[in-house]
Amino acid sequence: MIWLYTLASVLVVSLVSLIGVLFLIASEGRLRRSLSFLVALATGALFGDVLIHLLPQIFTDALTRGNTLLPSLLILAGLLLFFVLEKFLRWSHRHGLDDCACSPADHRPTAPVGQLALISDGFHNLLDGVIIAVSFMASPAIGLATTLAVVLHEIPQEIGDFAVLIHSGFTRRRALLFNLLSASLAIVGAVLTLAIGARVASLAEFLLPLAAGGFLYLAGSDLVPELHKITDFKKSLLQFAAFLLGITAMLLLLFLG
Repeated sequence: MIWLYTLASVLVVSLVSLIGVLFLIASEGRLRRSLSFLVALATGALFGDVLIHLLPQIFTDALTRGNTLLPSLLILAGLLLFFVLEKFLRWSHRHGLDDCACSPADHRPTAPVGQLALISDGFHNLLDGVIIAVSFMASPAIGLATTLAVVLHEIPQEIGDFAVLIHSGFTRRRALLFNLLSASLAIVGAVLTLAIGARVASLAEFLLPLAAGGFLYLAGSDLVPELHKITDFKKSLLQFAAFLLGITAMLLLLFLG
């Protein structure tokens, strides 16, 4: 059943990512207006998943083993891992812009930046598959909560990646194809994790804290700053409501356990 739940979840994650991109093509203006709401929803869901689901599970298991230091260090390692990864990607992005033959007035990403976006997105989707698989190995409720958080986070991310590909010179058809291939790496990550996890029972002990640290970094470092770019009072209230909605969704999922 873990295999069934996990594969179904990563398939949904992959398809939702593609649906988000298709929605951008069908109604770009509407989606841009709702992007702030989606980012706030994703932020609340990520924080809620970590603080309501992942951390209690991590430290409950740690207490039974009598070692709470290791998961604490692994959570910090997850934060540092995502920090280093983003630092490297930003450096690569900046290096690509410095080497491009574009005028100072033209700051659109070049083709290498589009390829870098595909690589980073592919890695992220692979990690999403790993995180979802590990979460279902812990419990179905945690797996479902994590899947929902990943879905809410993927929609605005895939929209941004699609825009980078278009500005890098990709046609819409090629951008859709490469986004779908990138999203399918979540299935690869899930299958590999379940295959290894069947023989290594302690896999979740190491990957869940790393995932929690990564989610905290993504929500706090990447998404919260995006929310602060909105200063309009009414839009800020809508953001706050979406943030609470994401947390509430994670809270309601407790009753599924």
